[in-house]
Amino acid sequence: MRSHGILTLLVCIVAVLAVAGAGCTGTTQAGGDELKDSYIVGIDGSYAPFSYVDKDGNAQGFDVDSMRWIAEKKGINVTFKAIDWDAIIPSLQAGKIDMVYAGMTITPERLEAVNFSNPYWTVNQDVAVREDSNVTLDDVLAGKAVLGAQRGCTAATWIEKNLIETGKMPAANLKLYVDTPAAVSDLEIGRIDAVMYDDLSLGSYIEGKPLKIIGSVETKEQFGVAIRKEDTALLEFMNEALAELQADPYWEELKEKYNLN
Repeated sequence: MRSHGILTLLVCIVAVLAVAGAGCTGTTQAGGDELKDSYIVGIDGSYAPFSYVDKDGNAQGFDVDSMRWIAEKKGINVTFKAIDWDAIIPSLQAGKIDMVYAGMTITPERLEAVNFSNPYWTVNQDVAVREDSNVTLDDVLAGKAVLGAQRGCTAATWIEKNLIETGKMPAANLKLYVDTPAAVSDLEIGRIDAVMYDDLSLGSYIEGKPLKIIGSVETKEQFGVAIRKEDTALLEFMNEALAELQADPYWEELKEKYNLN
């Protein structure tokens, strides 16, 4: 009787340990972090057609619709939060948002701070001037124009590295703005000579205004979803979800909806 009791006790202990071990492996994902039911997605509130806030305060755009599709297919809840672009990675690192899904270019500098999903889009940089302007793309590339760019965006980084740091253009000739529409407004009234911004978006900002695109700088930037370094399970989740989205007919429907073909 005594030996039977000891055996029973040992069986119970093994069973408890097995359950505890199964609990750990069942809830914890790669890297030791866990997936959640709800996520806050950081976006640029004025980056049409990828992400923007409409007149009613609702998040819209190619990336926003993409994330909504992923949320529905994967059974998670998402909310969108518009944040000034130069503050969006610090907001991600501080835990105010869970990811940035808003046409963010993957760069070596950003990769030091966050991880990125697999690329899902490629863009170059366009340059716009006033319709009556004689400024050419060659003038811009030679550093002979006062340029406007959105603070924290890759256009500003390109200008700094390729024009200012090379001595072609004085640093004072780069004017930084909280968003590109503000830069376009200053271009329209003559405060700056040109604006540089992503090719798929700049055209929409100058539409209906006395402005024109004079050329493009081929930067071949790739967009990815930015995720905190420690959130490896979320990174894996988003890579899988993006692959599913791009394989679904809805991907082509989205491209057509936002004139991205």
